[in-house]
Amino acid sequence: MNLAYSYPKSRFEPAVLVDLNSRAERERLSKSALTGFFKLAGAWQLRDEDARELLGGLGASSFYDWKKNPDRVLEVDRITRISYLLGIYKALHILYGDKLADEWVHLPNTNIIFGGRTPLAVMLGGGLLAMQTVRQLLDARRGGL
Repeated sequence: MNLAYSYPKSRFEPAVLVDLNSRAERERLSKSALTGFFKLAGAWQLRDEDARELLGGLGASSFYDWKKNPDRVLEVDRITRISYLLGIYKALHILYGDKLADEWVHLPNTNIIFGGRTPLAVMLGGGLLAMQTVRQLLDARRGGL
């Protein structure tokens, strides 16, 4: 059975996947990713310790150096983390007004994913997989699911 004909043709073009293992792609994306992350950290009023943890446990001196000079090449893990966080930020601003969108990560949440904790606490404790889960939840809400 030919699976190519099993599903109706979609009117949507597939997203172009970026190869983050390519140093050239990471060079292209890193500075804007860090710049966006630091703006997000400001909008969410993150403590520096929390921002460092969201980046994967970055040391204090590196964090402040990156904040001052974001022109560097990030590893795959850090670009992925930032991508999830920026997607969360964007989805929140689509779903809610700016004030609630920026406060949302600090508010206790009764959704089963959060169990009464704040989304920030869940992401800090669960790392990359928790960020992915929060992003998927918000994308599903944004899509009307």
